[in-house]
Amino acid sequence: MMFCFSKRLRALTALVLGLAFCFTAWADTPPMERITWDKTPIRLSLKVGAERLIHFPNPVRINVPHERTAALRTQSMDGTVYWLAKEPFETTRILIQEIDSGRTFLFDLSAKEKGGIAPVTILVPKQGKTASVASSDHSDDEDKPLDYITLTRFAAQQMYAPSRLLGNDHRIHRVPLNTPDTINLVRGGAVTAKPLISWLGDGGLYITVVRLQNNINQAHALDPRDLRGRWLTATFQHARLLPSGNETDTTSAYLISARPFEESL
Repeated sequence: MMFCFSKRLRALTALVLGLAFCFTAWADTPPMERITWDKTPIRLSLKVGAERLIHFPNPVRINVPHERTAALRTQSMDGTVYWLAKEPFETTRILIQEIDSGRTFLFDLSAKEKGGIAPVTILVPKQGKTASVASSDHSDDEDKPLDYITLTRFAAQQMYAPSRLLGNDHRIHRVPLNTPDTINLVRGGAVTAKPLISWLGDGGLYITVVRLQNNINQAHALDPRDLRGRWLTATFQHARLLPSGNETDTTSAYLISARPFEESL
């Protein structure tokens, strides 16, 4: 009897450990990024040494420039491209063509020590399809794509609201930041920028909080037009920074982008 109990205990322990491993592996898997092809070159970065998967609607062939073949391992199977960068390289234009339709996708591909790792699915809008608004007596706001205001409000609450007031929105998920500690975000050199945290909304928009600090001995007015990168919106917690050394020489910027933060810079 004791022998059977011991066997059951070992089996139960193995099951619990196995489930824990599965949950850990699932939690470490970055969410799928969905990109709609609109004939604009897709800017994509690879993390050196980490394989990144790109899923296409149909099988494709890849045209990698000869000078990148040594630094980039490329494999393709059933519409999925497997890219593995062996070393960093600068932005390179790569053409990918669907075998059956002949449709061509353009990628501006680069590799960095802190590049992206999330798998990507390429979506192609149907020809002639027009947007429509469906009406329903039972519509739920949480089933609609997240807008800029909702994302910005969520990020600001996460940064500044008391912990007892923090809410959870199941449509918004935290994603890793693959950037240096400080980045050259604001033109002119007067402001230091440090990315803090980033989220991905179910509608495909990213919002990232960046800390901005004045480096000079005079007040500095913040202007979204001075920001480097491709941002859909930029919102400042405070629009004016006092001279360096003051308590209010630092603020937060909330940047919304259609692509991960490091690929929007």
